[in-house]
Amino acid sequence: EDFLNLIFKAMMKDSLNSSHPVSSAVQSSEQIEEMFDALSYIKGASLLMMLKHYLTKDVFQAGIEVYLHNHKYGSAQSDDLWDSMNEITNGTLDVKKLMKTWILQKGFPLVTVVRQGKNISVQQEKFLYHVEIENWTSDSSYLWHIPLTYITSSCNFTHCTKAYLLDQKSGT
Repeated sequence: EDFLNLIFKAMMKDSLNSSHPVSSAVQSSEQIEEMFDALSYIKGASLLMMLKHYLTKDVFQAGIEVYLHNHKYGSAQSDDLWDSMNEITNGTLDVKKLMKTWILQKGFPLVTVVRQGKNISVQQEKFLYHVEIENWTSDSSYLWHIPLTYITSSCNFTHCTKAYLLDQKSGT
């Protein structure tokens, strides 16, 4: 419950146009200090939990093990974790491409779901809690790769969860 409260606080900050991406290039020590705030840490942890749920616990764990093995006694670049996850998924999913949409953009998406008979339509747009006129920028170019999981009436949640990757503005 404590972590969930932290997530909601981070989302509130991230829903402002004055937010910042989890990862970005920096030119000064002041910019480095600004990067290491609660938003970066809590959003980063939430994104790892999202990825773990989407890949499954075993696949995620294997990716972490590859990452740690490949970089023991050394340093790592920002893409090295995603490359390790790609190695484990054997090209079935471009984890780096998926995660870059989350860590290189500020904010998060609002997903609208509409059921029409047996079809489910989903649409994404950038969520803004409060528009600050002096910091406002257009958000039409924002696009996330959103892993959506669902079950059908013939399944239960633990045995046949299905997944859909929304990597466009809308999908069915």
